[in-house]
Amino acid sequence: MAADNPVTMTDEERDAFLDNGGTGVLSLAAGDAPPHSVPVSYGYDAPTTTFYFRLAVGVERSKGELDDRAATFVTYHETDAGWQSVVASGRLEDVEQEGIETETLEGLEHVDMPMVDIFERPLREVDFEFYRLVPDELTGRTES
Repeated sequence: MAADNPVTMTDEERDAFLDNGGTGVLSLAAGDAPPHSVPVSYGYDAPTTTFYFRLAVGVERSKGELDDRAATFVTYHETDAGWQSVVASGRLEDVEQEGIETETLEGLEHVDMPMVDIFERPLREVDFEFYRLVPDELTGRTES
């Protein structure tokens, strides 16, 4: 049984844990209000340590403006060896933003974003936009 003493993952362990995508929770800063937190699927490009998100948008969405929004993303799993988690913090970038299109296309070639259906209507009726998070801070922890 693993001890209750978490340790920092190496970059290689972190990238292996993140693989090329999965699910987690994205929290968006909301001024003085509590952050807006939503479950999301993500894609991860290890060579650039960049996360990609397919986020539902529209007038009925409560996330507000997303581009350049302060965000924290958390993903975690319990393994046979114990708990592992990764936390990434930075600002969301609209992937259609001028100047990042080429690197975004290259990064999206390396990711596998699972489609998670958490909506009240069929996915074909939900509008999505792609955003990326190039973390200012990226940490991985694992039980020892």
